[in-house]
Amino acid sequence: MTADGNTWDVQVRPYLTPIFAYGAAVLIFAAHVVVGVLLKASSTGVIFQTADQVAIAALGAVIAIFISLLGRPRLRAGPAGIAVRNLFGYKLFPWSQVRGVSFHPGARWARLDLPDDEYIAVMAIQAVDKERAVESMDRVRAVLRRYKPEVNSYRP
Repeated sequence: MTADGNTWDVQVRPYLTPIFAYGAAVLIFAAHVVVGVLLKASSTGVIFQTADQVAIAALGAVIAIFISLLGRPRLRAGPAGIAVRNLFGYKLFPWSQVRGVSFHPGARWARLDLPDDEYIAVMAIQAVDKERAVESMDRVRAVLRRYKPEVNSYRP
């Protein structure tokens, strides 16, 4: 049982993207801090204040936070339905709304198919993860067949 009262049969997160995202966030923040510290190191004809140094570091922090959001996606599936968390927001789709899960050729990530030809991106299953993405899709489809056996998910 989880903190929100739901149990989940499957939880999926991307593998490679968070590694690169968090690494890039650290490097960008560190670079901004170093540049901020070095602003007063030599005279370039421009007078930099301490506030300028802090602002550059703060800008690096903001950029790093936005890049870190790429490590946030997650998909969970269980008796309550399928819960998708992408960069911004979290939504639980009850099984009555789920029409399938698919990964179309050339797509960067999977998608959750909804009624009326609508869908939502599932950034937790990404093409860059290759075999891990295939295994994740198989696990999600197994849960889908368990809770909604009449659904025939598209598999190219």
